[in-house]
Parts: sequence; structure tokens; C-alpha cells
Amino acid sequence: MNPEIVGAFKKSSYSGQNGDCVEVASTADGGCVVRDSKDPAGPRLVLGEGAWASFVGVLKAGGSAS
Repeated sequence: MNPEIVGAFKKSSYSGQNGDCVEVASTADGGCVVRDSKDPAGPRLVLGEGAWASFVGVLKAGGSAS
């Protein structure tokens, strides 16, 4: 699956200067693409709108995504 990315990849404001972080970009279908900031041309994780919403909800609740 190769979704259309809309907008730039963004890093979390919680990311430090060490460069160990992920970047997220929105897709045209409401999902997102996640990549490693140290390897922007490397593998990417594609999440549909529902999966992304669930993932963020778990994180906001302070739980784990396992």
C-alpha cells in the first residue's frame, strides 16, 4: 500500500536533540504514515484512520498498545 501523503512529516515536540524519534505525516484517506527520523528513506508504517485513532487513544489514556 502506497498512500498519498498530504503535508510534511512532523516530529513530536517531545523529541529531544538526540535524533531518536519518529515522524508522522497525514494521508489523503485520513490515516497516517510513520517513519524513523534517522532513516527517512527506510521502511514506513502505514496506519488507516481507525488504527491511528485507536493508537492515539491508547497513548492518551496512558496505556500500552499491546
